[in-house]
Amino acid sequence: MRRPPLLASLLLAASSLCLAQQNSEDKPSDRSREAQESSSRDTRIDISPPKDDAKNHPNSRSAVADLEEADKPDASDVREFHPWNPMKALKDIEVGDFYFKRKNYRAALDRYKEALYYKDNDAVASFRTAQCQEKLGAKEEARKYYAQYLKILPEGPFAKEAQASLDRLAKSAANEPSRN
Repeated sequence: MRRPPLLASLLLAASSLCLAQQNSEDKPSDRSREAQESSSRDTRIDISPPKDDAKNHPNSRSAVADLEEADKPDASDVREFHPWNPMKALKDIEVGDFYFKRKNYRAALDRYKEALYYKDNDAVASFRTAQCQEKLGAKEEARKYYAQYLKILPEGPFAKEAQASLDRLAKSAANEPSRN
């Protein structure tokens, strides 16, 4: 028995693939039809009010007008928001620890405060900020951040140290002569 040459078998395989592809293009499948149609009509949400809305809610037009007025940029109750980015905060704490270990407390303090900007009430950043403030002599600020840490994590890993620091700062404040 003689085997067909390799070139002949390759040509036969290629031609059968072309025929199969041509047949599949003649009959559009469900998947290709879905790809050609937009699904936005199916998922569009109707937000128009019901027909009897004005009758049932006569004062709603003034409430909507108040909301539209508040959306204007010159509204007096506009509040600024800052980004919440816990990963950036974590990186700032890491860099702050680097500076803290090298006793560059001012640089460490800046990084810890930036961490608190990106993630309010971060326990570690609060504790480290308190330590930096204490090292830099800002005892009132240090007390504030130690108390903030204890409020966030009263039983946390640095709770005993924070409480001891608060007690030490309270004693030093009591021993200082009054400035009156």
